Amino acid sequence: MQNIKEQLEQALKSATTAEQVEQIRIDFLGRKGSITLLAKNADFSKMSVDEKKNFGRNLNELKQFATQEITKAAEACKAATVHRKSNDLDLTAPGKGRRLGALHPITLVQMELEDIFQGMGFSVVYGPEIESEYFCFEALNIPHDHPARDMQDTFWLKNQLILRTHTSANQVRTLKRFGAPIRAIFPGRCFRYEAIDPSHENTFYQCEGVVVDKDISVANLVAIMRVTLSQVFKRDVKVRLRPGYFPFVEPGFELDLNCLLCGGKGCPTCKNSGWIELIPCGLIHPEVLRHGGIDPKEYSGFAFGVGLTRLAMMKFGITDIRYMNCGDLRVNEQFSTLM
Repeated sequence: MQNIKEQLEQALKSATTAEQVEQIRIDFLGRKGSITLLAKNADFSKMSVDEKKNFGRNLNELKQFATQEITKAAEACKAATVHRKSNDLDLTAPGKGRRLGALHPITLVQMELEDIFQGMGFSVVYGPEIESEYFCFEALNIPHDHPARDMQDTFWLKNQLILRTHTSANQVRTLKRFGAPIRAIFPGRCFRYEAIDPSHENTFYQCEGVVVDKDISVANLVAIMRVTLSQVFKRDVKVRLRPGYFPFVEPGFELDLNCLLCGGKGCPTCKNSGWIELIPCGLIHPEVLRHGGIDPKEYSGFAFGVGLTRLAMMKFGITDIRYMNCGDLRVNEQFSTLM
């Protein structure tokens, strides 16, 4: 062991590069290294109990010594390399036009929404993108044979889990975790296997929200939505509330935003209707509250789902949803200074 230690010290003294230090590590601590073979080739059958103890202790000390010295040598080589490179670098020289990335339009809108809702006392909660059938459908009053399943073309995984089709899957998860009363939003990415056009994508972003407390009504829902949209667009916007069907709310509504791209005249993004479906919402169904462990006789609440992708399109005047996932930095850079 003493001979090996001396050989190691001598080898490290002559090593000047990281590659040489790494070769030394292999020679001494690798699978066929001298220290490793010393342990493998030891004949313990000829040793007494005390000799075995001494051998093991000395071997561990040798391994620790070798590891520490090799690590020190590797760090010294790395520092020397950085020093050499720094001498060749002129920190005062101007840049060469490097293009930096920018926050995505959807990220900008999500950050703004989180600030708005936190200002109204909401918590921001995140959930898994790979979800169980129970939280994505059954807990939301959508059993296996319910026709509402046909409204969401789902990506099924081999393990019977799914890529969540909506952030509504976080409703019951959050109620089970925190109980009532609660105010929370759940921003995140969703997936649906559907045809792609200027206003539809198979990967998009939503921001689900719930409020559960005593004596919650539709008036509370409308008030929260008006405050939110007025702060997002920094001006009064024209909206309409019409009946809509969602199994996890009753009554259910569709809150539509007058298309800001065409001013309500009609364009491909709003399908020439003048309106963009933006916020499905309604009072939470009693069955959903029960799944979350909440007594519907004591508490009521409302839920809403803001389409972050469509909201970003309206806010920044993006006419085609396909720009959102194209990965082109030129798209992002246009909006990084607008917030």
